[in-house]
Amino acid sequence: MKNSFRITQMFAADASKIYDAWLDSKEHSKMTGGEANCSAEPGGDFTAWDGYIEGTNKTLIKDRQIIQSWRTDDFQEDDQDSEIEINFREIEGGCELSLVHRNIPEGQPDYEQGWMEHYFKPMKDYFGAL
Repeated sequence: MKNSFRITQMFAADASKIYDAWLDSKEHSKMTGGEANCSAEPGGDFTAWDGYIEGTNKTLIKDRQIIQSWRTDDFQEDDQDSEIEINFREIEGGCELSLVHRNIPEGQPDYEQGWMEHYFKPMKDYFGAL
């Protein structure tokens, strides 16, 4: 299993719209299809996908970057949290989103496929794809 990976996707929405949706409970739930309870504050906790995912906001740079600690119900109790870093870049017609998922414990599911199926595909349906 990979310890880290990067995924880059293009969306037909401004970076600010996607950034705000990521940190808003109602919008995050709509864009992914799974219930989320989010915080837009540094140090704030969040859950996503009906509580399967949980973590804490580590760094928030408005419309540019989100860094969160991240773990799922599949993590062992003694596993360290993994980390996601999301960078947003305005491009013609929308936004380029780059996600790095690092510090993934050994023996975890294929989170790269999970991001594509459970985040980026529904987000492209919600925001539009480029």
